[in-house]
This record gives sequence, structure tokens and C-alpha cells, in this order.
Amino acid sequence: KSGTHAAELRYWKAAGTDIAAAKPAGYKECGCGMGPALNIASSTNAYVLADRGTWLSFKNRGELAILVEGDKRLFNQYGVIVVNPAKHPHVKKDLAQAFADWARRHGWRFVMPHFRGCSGELNLAPRAYHSGDADEIGWILERLASQHPASLRFVVGISLGGNALLLWLGTRGRVACRTIDAAAAVCAPLDLTAAGHNLGRGFNRLYTRHFLATLKHNAAAKLRQHPGLFNLENVLRATNLYEFDNLVTAPLHGFRNTDDYWHRASSKPYLKEIRVPTLVLNPLNDPFLPPRFLPGRLDVSSSVTLEQPSDGGHVGFVSGGWPGNLDWLPRRLVHFFTLCHNS
Repeated sequence: KSGTHAAELRYWKAAGTDIAAAKPAGYKECGCGMGPALNIASSTNAYVLADRGTWLSFKNRGELAILVEGDKRLFNQYGVIVVNPAKHPHVKKDLAQAFADWARRHGWRFVMPHFRGCSGELNLAPRAYHSGDADEIGWILERLASQHPASLRFVVGISLGGNALLLWLGTRGRVACRTIDAAAAVCAPLDLTAAGHNLGRGFNRLYTRHFLATLKHNAAAKLRQHPGLFNLENVLRATNLYEFDNLVTAPLHGFRNTDDYWHRASSKPYLKEIRVPTLVLNPLNDPFLPPRFLPGRLDVSSSVTLEQPSDGGHVGFVSGGWPGNLDWLPRRLVHFFTLCHNS
């Protein structure tokens, strides 16, 4: 009962056909996700209705060709997909909703992409996402830029997404200026080695336990999809992020081990190379990254604005009286982007 399936039923109805009752010869209901449906269409030389996101991810591994696209009647926008906090307790769902609400009220268009495997459905490839996935960030932003070439494009990365965004900005230098106009990274773990070890200590272990449960669940599902990727028994015995990354994340994404992954995926060494106006916002009481590991003025380029407030926690920023509200961060970011636009 996906959005694409519902759209297909509408198109059949508009054509005067009750497809469920007619069941014409050659029509096949596969009852599966969009990725497997594309595989079936490719292997049987059949027609299929697909969403653009899955088609781009599919990269036409068969002999399929696009016959019809761009017709306004085919527009089938997925307005809002809310992350299930029961499955992803570490996700700041309320903060994302606050951003979306603020953008809607002020006439801004708001796009919130999911990393691979974080949308509620596994991606097709053996790989998933990781903290330094700059190529994935670039892939997303380049497509948004191509779809909205005349618009100003401001990008916000939160937590691990912030680190990946900063890594993309730093490794692309001036080239990134062709794609976006300004950026902000909020509570990014700029030094993954420091953050990774810190999450294994004290009260942080409570968060790590919940996050690890999600990672292990996703790893088991990925292993069912691609048998033999790693040893599940060893993965389930992992007690911290270092052990998990050593068994899964590092080898799956081309790193030698956890130390190599955390070193190469950290954005802090690349902050001097950023040329896009960028706000790097790290509260001093963020339990993920102790203040002594935060960058100073000499560690960044002139395009980077460092802001390190005393409070905020890890993507908290609750303001006002009880029970508080979450509008401080959207207002702060929009203020920064407005200054960048006007300067």
C-alpha cells in the first residue's frame, strides 16, 4: 500500500479500468517494495511505474528505459515522512518537525533527506551510511541544485549528518560554492575518535546502548539481504560503537578498521578548506564531544563562523518556560542564512 501503488490505482481508474477486478493477462502484482519491483520488470522485460528516488538509486542495472516522465499528472509528492521514534529513538523527530513547521510558516521550501537505511526501508546495496559519507551528501545536494537552479540553497547538517556535510564542504573547497549558498552544522562530532570513545563512558553509555540496539537490528536485516557480509554473532556481542564499527561500518565502507574510519571520516582537519559561508554550532555541554576537542579560530577558514554556547546539549536547544519550545535553533539558523544572503 505504498504511495506509488496508490497513484497507480488512480491512473487505472482515470483510464476507466478497475484493475483489481479486471486482472488482465500480463499484469502482475509483485507485492514488494519499489526496488524489487524494478528488478522484476528488468528481468521480465515489463513496464513498471516507479518513483524517481528509487530509479536514481537503482541506476538502471538492467535494460530498462524511461518512457514517460515530467507529466504533471504523474506528480506524486510524498509530503512528510515522519521517522518512527520507537524504531529510531536517537532521531530528533520533534526538532525536524519544528524546522518543517517554521519553514512552512515563512514560505520556505524544506527538504529533509534520509541517509541510506534510515527511512524505514533498507537500501538495496550492501553498504549503508557512515559518519563521513561526503559523497552521499554531494549526491543529494547536486540533485537538489539541478532541480532548483534559480533558488538560494541553504543546508543544515545535524549531528553525524553535520560531520558528513562539513567533510563534503572541506574536501570540495570552492567547488561546493556552485552547489549551495551557505551551510550550518549543528552538534557535529567533528573529531570522531574523541566522540566515539567519549560515548563509551559514564552516562553516555545509556545513549550508546539504545543506538547500538538500532544498529544491530539494521545490521541483521542487511545480513538477511546480503548473506556473508559479516559475522552476526560477533556483531550482536559488540558492547560499544568502537567494536561495532570495527566489525560492520569500517569494512563495509572501505576502511581498514575503526581507527582508520574515525580518523579519515572526521571533518575537523578539513575546516580550514571550507569556502562556503558556514556556521559550526557546538554547545560546550554537548555530551558527545568534550569542549577541549572543539576547534578554535586558527583551526578554520575565514568562511567558517564558530559558535559555542554554554548550553544546548546534543541538539537540545530548548527555550522558554516549561515545557519549553524548540524554535530557538530554526530562528538562529535562518538569521545566519539571512545575513549570508544579504552580505
